[in-house]
Amino acid sequence: MLYHILYPLHDYYAALNVFRYITFRSIYAVVTALVIALVMGPWLIEFLKTRRIGEKIRSEGPESHHVKEGTPTMGGVLVIFSAAAPTLLWADLTNAYVWIALFTIILFGGIGVYDDYQKLVGANHGISGRGKLAMQFAAAFVVVVAVYLTQGGDPSVTKVSLPFFKHASPDFGLFYIPFAMIVIVGASNAVNLTDGLDGLAIGPVIISFSAYLIICYVAGHARFAEYLMIPRVSELSELTIFCAAVVGASLGFLWYNCHPAMIFMGNVGSTALGGVLGAVAVMTKQEVLLVLVGGVFVVEALSVIIQVFWFKTTGKRFFRMAPLHHHFEKLGWPESQVIVRFWIVSMVLALLSLSTLKLR
Repeated sequence: MLYHILYPLHDYYAALNVFRYITFRSIYAVVTALVIALVMGPWLIEFLKTRRIGEKIRSEGPESHHVKEGTPTMGGVLVIFSAAAPTLLWADLTNAYVWIALFTIILFGGIGVYDDYQKLVGANHGISGRGKLAMQFAAAFVVVVAVYLTQGGDPSVTKVSLPFFKHASPDFGLFYIPFAMIVIVGASNAVNLTDGLDGLAIGPVIISFSAYLIICYVAGHARFAEYLMIPRVSELSELTIFCAAVVGASLGFLWYNCHPAMIFMGNVGSTALGGVLGAVAVMTKQEVLLVLVGGVFVVEALSVIIQVFWFKTTGKRFFRMAPLHHHFEKLGWPESQVIVRFWIVSMVLALLSLSTLKLR
């Protein structure tokens, strides 16, 4: 909005020329989102407390978690609003990728709201696994088709870029749509599974979106994309502002979500952030790289799959408890230690993922 109002006046006021730069607008998107989250956080926490919208703790979970019973949840609403508002404020609103990203975070957030609501009204486990997957795949289909139509004129729209390889870009053809849907749904559920400790999920979310922030910028820049030999996606650089807004909103949420947490993001937050992270990976044509960028999320999801498979096969548990962060808690690691170490791993993986842009 500010871009459309103020940038046209740069002929009269030279200082307003800064609004043409994506880097400038991205920085202020971070700051704006952070301020909104910090200001609205206390109000939302009090609102949720008043209406007794609190977290329900599993009885089989670590004993140290029982004190968290009743902590306000559904704080993901704060992240979504704090990310959407600065995006509308600083981004070029004629850009299709910006609207797809906003649509995705709201759509998946809606699924999360419904899931959280079902838990609050008495269904302890929310909507059924199959029901949730059905809604997520339906939402992902709409998102992928929107991306496909936006990039429809590009002959590489169905090609998938592989890290470390210059010319290896397999064309999935019609199978690209279900592949991209799996990326989005997988990311949504992986972030959801990771959200089990104070600040554990939001930390890697900040790191992952910071990495894709850079990828969006270079993938939409003709010279950078050509130099790095990565797929160039026309007009994608504007998506940098959305990623920056998510980083700022997540930092603001972390202020209240760090240990000991005053608020949890709930399914509305984890489902929405994971879904839009997958969508950003699809829009940047760096779907496979998400496995490395979001390695913590991937390992957490795999730990659950392994645990279920192993138990059904042998009748025994492979991990002391799944997802993986609970396994380390059962080994005696303090919660804050698990969180910080997972953050460190996430940072290293993000740096390695960015190095692949050059190592080809």
